[in-house]
Amino acid sequence: MANILGISCYYHDAAAALVKDGVLAAASQEERFTRKKHDASFPVNAIRFVLEESGLKPEDIDWVVFYEKPFVKLERLLKTILATHPFSHELFKTVATNWLGDKLWIVDTIRKELGTPKHKILFSEHHMSHAASAFFCSHFEKAAVLTIDGVGEWTTAAIGVGEGTTLKLLKEIRFPDSLGLFYSAFTAYLGFEVNEGEYKVMGMSGYGRPKYEQEVRRTIRLFEDGSFALNPDYFIFHHSTKKMYSPLLETMLGPARRPGLPFFTGSTPYPSYFGSKSANHEVLCSDNQRYADIAASVQKVTEEAVLGLAKEAARVTGCEYLCMAGGVALNGLANWRVASEGIFKDIYIQPAAGDSGGAIGAALYAYHTLEPNSRRFVMEHPYLGKGYSDDEIQSVLKSRSRAFEYFQNEESLLSCVAEALSQGKIVGWLHGKAEWGPRALGGRSILADPRRGEMKDTVNTKVKFREPYRPFAPSVLAEEAETFFNFSGSGERQPGRFMMYVVPVKENKRTVIPAVTHVDGTSRIQAVPDGAGRYRRLLERFRSMTGVPMLLNTSFNLKGEPIVNSPADALATFDRSGLDMLVLENAVVHCQNN
Repeated sequence: MANILGISCYYHDAAAALVKDGVLAAASQEERFTRKKHDASFPVNAIRFVLEESGLKPEDIDWVVFYEKPFVKLERLLKTILATHPFSHELFKTVATNWLGDKLWIVDTIRKELGTPKHKILFSEHHMSHAASAFFCSHFEKAAVLTIDGVGEWTTAAIGVGEGTTLKLLKEIRFPDSLGLFYSAFTAYLGFEVNEGEYKVMGMSGYGRPKYEQEVRRTIRLFEDGSFALNPDYFIFHHSTKKMYSPLLETMLGPARRPGLPFFTGSTPYPSYFGSKSANHEVLCSDNQRYADIAASVQKVTEEAVLGLAKEAARVTGCEYLCMAGGVALNGLANWRVASEGIFKDIYIQPAAGDSGGAIGAALYAYHTLEPNSRRFVMEHPYLGKGYSDDEIQSVLKSRSRAFEYFQNEESLLSCVAEALSQGKIVGWLHGKAEWGPRALGGRSILADPRRGEMKDTVNTKVKFREPYRPFAPSVLAEEAETFFNFSGSGERQPGRFMMYVVPVKENKRTVIPAVTHVDGTSRIQAVPDGAGRYRRLLERFRSMTGVPMLLNTSFNLKGEPIVNSPADALATFDRSGLDMLVLENAVVHCQNN
């Protein structure tokens, strides 16, 4: 038995996780505490939290495991710089500054912050951490493992197999051929921030058709064995610090979309905060439609690439089940494409599939390597973050002289909230421990009535202040999912629990739940299983009032901010948004303008 701390940091989404006697006891991203979105710094606050949550002190830690091998990563960077000289001189300056500053000295940082002896600090490979985060959290005794992201040390995608307490990587694709970087390059071309805007590209793709599929295929070759190769004529991310794609991409597809430019087409709303429509509004609509068609084309090619890798994983391993991880495993459209092809009987993806998930993977891999006993953990739910007591919540409210209504009885609370939602109110909801990963799953959520089509625009423009084309997800009672969505076996599909699938809404239900039906007729669902606590009971109460077993659920944050963590975060967000009601466990705060 051992206490193992897993750490990921210094790229994006820094996180810490604590595995106690083989069980994941707590995990959180650093951004939840610092309020800096995608915070990459050494996760001091997240480490403090997971230790406190587990009842441990730094001296109680048996092993600290870092999620990748920095010196191997530096080797790749230096070899790439030398191979692309003189184009890479700016990259050399950046690498020298960053790596000689913090990244090479992770052992010293861990020793300074935690007092951990050097011989108790271990390192896992990046893609092994991804693989372990999927397989060792899954309910499968044996499964194929597929990891796909930008790049770790050298690996960009890997196929492996897990059985019992063992995990092996069998095949890999190496830098600069990367599906993650391919998608990120087009994210930048489409005017979004890399490592932040990829999900916006997914949303944008719903407004387009893959008219540019053949052009996009010129930039990447897909092979029958699932491997792929990028065309180096179109990408310069391996030697440039400023751009990911070459001028040739714009020659082929036209000028890139300017960052920050409002996105709208003839089928999207034009909110008032965009200002007055310009004289060339129709021209801008046409331009944006082209970008939407390019996004649809990139998404289709990405799905084909992921599907090819999944088929190869099935062939190589002979397994009936699949575990997926890496940043590309956050692409719900591609995940559902793999699931719906029937290659595997079932799939598992844990909710923080990106780099933050490397923290839990590193810790679990170390545990099963150092203590090869039977597995003791399955991630059935994502609520691994910090929770707050009624006393803590009331202390925050009273210190800010805020009036609130306190409910002694949960039934009365649920009736109050469900009634408000059914009347068109928008509710901020904080309950229990914060979710692990980038999705709001009923711990820190903004909730609304999915039956009201206007909610899509209202929540986007008046509450979250984000782009009006962005879709919203439904939280649906798991046993009712098949009634509304083309989604079979909903109670058993773990990725559906974690909002990792984008599935078709049944045609006869799209007018029933318009606020959570995207323009292409899809929805990124959260199937809430039996035993999911108060959030599940709220859905049941809403169903009893309206006949609809779901709520619109989006992350409790404003544009550009992390999901709220604490009652103070929630109250600050509530005051700066158009929310009508704030629920902090058993306390309810009403908007003062109501």
